[in-house]
Amino acid sequence: MEPLLHQKPQRPTLAILTYSDETRVFRGNKENFVDLIRVGEERGVTVYVVTTADFKLTDQTMLGYSYNFQTKSWKRGQQPLPHVVYNRIPYRKFELLPDVQQIIQTCMRHGQIRFFNPSFFNKWTLFEWLNKSKETQTFIPTTQKLTSGDDLEQLLQKHSNLYLKPVKGKAGKGIMKVSRLSDKQAKSRKYQLSIQEKTKSHISRYTNVPQLWTQIRQMVGSKDYIMQQGIALSNYKQRPFDLRVLVQKNSKGLWTVAGVGARLAGKSSITTHVPRGGSIDDPSKLLEAGFGSLTSKKILNRTKQTALILAKQIEKASGTSLGEMSLDLGVDTTGQIWFFEANSKPMKFDEPHIRRRSLDNLIRYCIHLSKLSPRKEVRSAVRAKKKAAN
Repeated sequence: MEPLLHQKPQRPTLAILTYSDETRVFRGNKENFVDLIRVGEERGVTVYVVTTADFKLTDQTMLGYSYNFQTKSWKRGQQPLPHVVYNRIPYRKFELLPDVQQIIQTCMRHGQIRFFNPSFFNKWTLFEWLNKSKETQTFIPTTQKLTSGDDLEQLLQKHSNLYLKPVKGKAGKGIMKVSRLSDKQAKSRKYQLSIQEKTKSHISRYTNVPQLWTQIRQMVGSKDYIMQQGIALSNYKQRPFDLRVLVQKNSKGLWTVAGVGARLAGKSSITTHVPRGGSIDDPSKLLEAGFGSLTSKKILNRTKQTALILAKQIEKASGTSLGEMSLDLGVDTTGQIWFFEANSKPMKFDEPHIRRRSLDNLIRYCIHLSKLSPRKEVRSAVRAKKKAAN
């Protein structure tokens, strides 16, 4: 059955799309959803949560969840069809289900609904996208697919430290570090493998690469992994740190930096992820300790510019509409900036000033999207295609 034409309500309407299962009414960060509903109310935008099970465009309304701030409770009821759908399906396994994919494709093809951030990023694909542009190539550490012990050995000859990362990983889970030790460090065992556990890492040493590869293959199993050049990151009190940049589109649909946070590695952790023992800190303080006040300000400005360049290229190469992403960027001991990862569904930033701005940006961007004329968009797309053909 064809979806009915969208009868636009007076207020812009945003539906937060998530998933429901047997254990809870809907998945995702409910606190995040409540904050977005509150800011929407302040800005005159109707915001509600809809699950993939209830998402239907064959009527003038759909079932969704509104939040009552007086009773602090969720209420399921009929909601106006949305102008904008914000994809917050929390896990890849849910997003890849056939019925969920059908909803995403319907939203992307729909003439009157704006839908952004259609899927999680794949680490390997991200590096392929960024390698397509000379402007973004310079920020990428050497990155290859992890396929064999021979490939691992060759890359270890070029770089004494490598990080092994799951292509579809999240929050630092499954990351390993491989090091080629110096003769003084090594004695008889030349290679070291650090496996990230909850808040610390398990370390083992091996005489040769075949022994090391046997252990890695056992840990990796059937999952796809990449291997990546280890960067000598700037550190604070002998603990490395990286920068987390939140980039979002604003009320004009342009990429902006909502804020920059810093994540300091735990004492016995190989990553800076908070669930793995890392901690939140102030980027200016950490950078100033290593580079001084003036240089640290310049590095922070370059970090913001770099994040915008990367976000634009990721969106362009993806061929889809994106509205936000978080980027993990490293600053090495010489002040050079490196790209490590991007997340199309950023977790909530705990820094209050970034948090406030991120919610405001999302609502303002949704207002912008709700005003776009589908016909104008179609006409401009047709013109662009004709121009490209000529």
